[in-house]
Amino acid sequence: MGIILKPIDVVDDITQEEFMEKYLKPRRPVVIKNMARKWPAYQKWTMDYVKEVVGDVEVPLYDSKKADPAAPINTPTTKMKFADYIDLIQREPTDLRIFFFDPIKHANKLMDDFIAPKELMGGFLDKYPSMFFGGKSSVTFLHFDIDMAHIFHTHFNGRKHVKLFEYKWKERLYRLPYATYALEDYDIDNPDFEKYPALDGVEGIECFLEHGDTLFMPTGWWHWMKYLDGSFSISLRAWDKSWAVKAHSIWNLTVQRKFDDIMKSNFKTTYMDWKEKAAVKTAELALKRGLPK
Repeated sequence: MGIILKPIDVVDDITQEEFMEKYLKPRRPVVIKNMARKWPAYQKWTMDYVKEVVGDVEVPLYDSKKADPAAPINTPTTKMKFADYIDLIQREPTDLRIFFFDPIKHANKLMDDFIAPKELMGGFLDKYPSMFFGGKSSVTFLHFDIDMAHIFHTHFNGRKHVKLFEYKWKERLYRLPYATYALEDYDIDNPDFEKYPALDGVEGIECFLEHGDTLFMPTGWWHWMKYLDGSFSISLRAWDKSWAVKAHSIWNLTVQRKFDDIMKSNFKTTYMDWKEKAAVKTAELALKRGLPK
């Protein structure tokens, strides 16, 4: 049976009413083709332009290797000047990525080039836009966002492959305890179902983003992303109206993250081994019980 991936809904434009009824309320992803065509960024945001605006700021870079058991989450692999990194991803494939680049801090001029889609919904966190850069073939591991926000993710200068899974599949995806990411020992793009049988039958959504495409990812959706070209994206975040979702976000960002960092720091490999074994046990139990129902 394998992993069952359906194509995502794709629209050129969408009204607030249609967006609310078809996607926000039921929390279903959608790709909006024309939203970013109204932005100055659609024409301006070339590799050369962002390199010129950001310049020689030193940025942290992340690779695709399995995380160090003792390191806090999102610990960078190395650092490089931004302009040199842009040259690198234009020149050759690399698994190095820039994760959560802050345009307010590093290149405020970029803030004039995009517009949060407030005509579709409220709750935007205007002070927290994030940009992501990746070399050809680089991969963002399977995870859901710790703050549980809705995300409008717009891609530029290339193509990106995205796989999405509803939050309810978390056990079957081998979620690690006290974390927002999955076991890193399997490849969701080419899984070994004999070794990870709980993945067999998992249902998701697949899409391919091109320049200017905007992906709406509702709160809690798991996502895996692969850069098919050296390219970049910007994510605009918005709160869900649910106080339960807000409480989940606060828990993830404070209690859960702090506890996890303390345990990693003190117990290192022993703690990570326990987490991985617990993820496997939970996934196998979920499969046996036929979850989710």
